[in-house]
Amino acid sequence: MSATLEKRADSENPSVRRTLPGSDGLVWTVLRLHRTALWVWAGYVAVSAGLLLWLWGPGASTAQKAFDKFGYAGAQETAWKGRSVSLTTVGTSFDTLFYHPATLARIAAVVVAVFAAGPLIARELELGTARLAWTQSVSPARWLTAKLALPAIAVTVGTGLIVALYVAVWRAHNHLLIAGIGPRSFYFNIGPATVANVLFGLALGVLAALVIRRTLPAVAVAGVGTYLAGALRSNSWPFQGTYQQPEIPVHSKAITSTGAEIADPGCYEDLKCLAAHHVTGFDRHYLPSPDYWPRQLTETGILLALTAVAVVAAFLVLRRYYQPKKPQQFQKEATA
Repeated sequence: MSATLEKRADSENPSVRRTLPGSDGLVWTVLRLHRTALWVWAGYVAVSAGLLLWLWGPGASTAQKAFDKFGYAGAQETAWKGRSVSLTTVGTSFDTLFYHPATLARIAAVVVAVFAAGPLIARELELGTARLAWTQSVSPARWLTAKLALPAIAVTVGTGLIVALYVAVWRAHNHLLIAGIGPRSFYFNIGPATVANVLFGLALGVLAALVIRRTLPAVAVAGVGTYLAGALRSNSWPFQGTYQQPEIPVHSKAITSTGAEIADPGCYEDLKCLAAHHVTGFDRHYLPSPDYWPRQLTETGILLALTAVAVVAAFLVLRRYYQPKKPQQFQKEATA
């Protein structure tokens, strides 16, 4: 008798389906559904991190040897001739390879926005799988939270790792870079604002998908919007126009056989000239700019504020247009 009563109680009060991490939970469902995108992101992070670690170590050896012998002129000549440690036949150089991960980071922000607008949100709305999930034990708010939180964690960790490695390579080898717009643009664009830019792309993609509710138009809006945001911050100090990166102070000296520091005599690759000035080595590095943190904090604050606005707007749109129907509504529709 007691066993029968227990079975009836179980049937009348079924256990609530888990939506927290677990084999049948919402988190694992999202991970399984988008595992290909997760592996692609992990591969991108691994390739970028591997390239930066190589540049931090043996990748800079050829340019460093040229710098030790001829100073900045040697590093410059190495870059112009496209020589690098183990890639001499490819025609690359330390200066060229140095900027590749930064370019990939800007592209990644657009790709994240496109993914969020398309496969992550809009496709599920078009196919109806989102509404199917909402009719189960998963509320629209919990569904959107999982859709936002998991990619946000992945892009924050991955982009943060790339930025941290970039800072290490910059501090160790910035003297090997050809002077000009390249180092300035890079210096003022790698930092916390780079991470915030990817998060903004994610939030903009989700909002575009919920508002437009069509995959291709949402992808176009999210991609273009994120690209324009990246183009604006890559070329200008906030609100001051195009190509206005502050200059970076540079320390550049030659070292004589007595250990004294003198101005670079400008011998270029003339060994006799260097010997006449008793030059035995060189020292060159960019000094910290007082404009770096004001710019980084301003850009990061703007991007995070825009991200927060996009996230709040996404939840409001979800609440307005995508509330699941109650059982009473299904009964009325069935009897009508």
